[in-house]
Amino acid sequence: MILRRKTRKVVVGDEAHGFVGIGGDSPISVQTMTSGYTYEIDKCIAEIHKMAAAGADLVRVAVPERKDTEALKEIIPAVSVPIVADVHFHFQRALEAIDAGIHKIRLNPGNISDRAQVKDVIQACKAKKIPIRIGVNEGSIVERKDKQKRMKELGGVFSDNKHGHFLAIMIAKLEEYLEIFQEENFHDIVISAKSIDPVLVMMAYKEISQRFDYPLHLGVTHAGPKETGTIRSVVPLGHLLCSGVGDTIRLSYANDPVYEVEDGLELLYVLGLRERIGAELIACPTCGRIQVDLFKLVQDVRKQLAREISLPIKVAVMGCIVNGPGECEGADIAIFAGDRRGIIYVQGERVANVPEEQILERLLIECKQFEDKVKRGETRLGEKKVDILPPDPLGELGSGWEKIETDRRSLTVIK
Repeated sequence: MILRRKTRKVVVGDEAHGFVGIGGDSPISVQTMTSGYTYEIDKCIAEIHKMAAAGADLVRVAVPERKDTEALKEIIPAVSVPIVADVHFHFQRALEAIDAGIHKIRLNPGNISDRAQVKDVIQACKAKKIPIRIGVNEGSIVERKDKQKRMKELGGVFSDNKHGHFLAIMIAKLEEYLEIFQEENFHDIVISAKSIDPVLVMMAYKEISQRFDYPLHLGVTHAGPKETGTIRSVVPLGHLLCSGVGDTIRLSYANDPVYEVEDGLELLYVLGLRERIGAELIACPTCGRIQVDLFKLVQDVRKQLAREISLPIKVAVMGCIVNGPGECEGADIAIFAGDRRGIIYVQGERVANVPEEQILERLLIECKQFEDKVKRGETRLGEKKVDILPPDPLGELGSGWEKIETDRRSLTVIK
């Protein structure tokens, strides 16, 4: 069991959209961000619905212009999850979002030079009990306007001790920002410290977790396309989560945000940090023993399970008799295949032997029937009834171990 770091707790949301706790005793939440323009109201609402259906606990929207904050008045009542306003440069956008009913503000105080304006946002959030996430991301902590100051800071960042200097800048900026909030006696704060560098991300969050008791929003900024961004994100986030650090996460891809939600949830599921919703699918890796079109079968099974199964049933799809029996033994529903056929087991009990073209249909039937039995209380998940023994390779699926052994003994006698 992973022991999570103790933090303060903030609560995001309302009765209409539900309440999401961040930190304290709350489960780790998964966030994402819309990719379209917020002022395109119908498209924005449709995108938020799609993210919520995928399992997002919170959704962030960009509000760079007044027309975006005006749109929030129509968007927020039309969706079912708490909405976070992403504010940069213009403090007025934050005040407008608050008036529109936003549930949380993402603010980078470094992008708002007038401290009085930052305090106005803090007081407005304080009055309506709206939490604020403070970001000290790599892309925004280094000075932009003062070129001489920027060069000095970048000189530290890109020296031989890159991580140490960047980490020092992050901590210094964060302490500077937090002073403003402490002066206003505001503590409904979530902290983020993102970078493109996974190593720096791990170092920064570990250091911050030891210095402050505020909940942490984990992420790697501009991680890239899903194909490479998955590794860049999961490595540092998985490491931090296993260390007990992190209270809400976003995997940032240059791709459909739904993938961010799906992968974020799966990361929490496999670490035991969230109770799984929907089926868990395991399958064979690539090998030369597979005797059915396993990769297409696995994708077809995955899509159907996502649509039709709500309980965390463990489903194993194995392509041959070598690993099949052992892997299937630990699954609720399982199949192992060979010679263009598949044997299906339910909790270790063999229920069917079907041709390859019928595997998907029959497997889904067994999954749905098993789910219904669990819901009726007739069985439980993970309750194995019998051991699975490999089939006789001479018979339905194999090449004949008994025959091989008989031939071997015959040869021995002849010799």
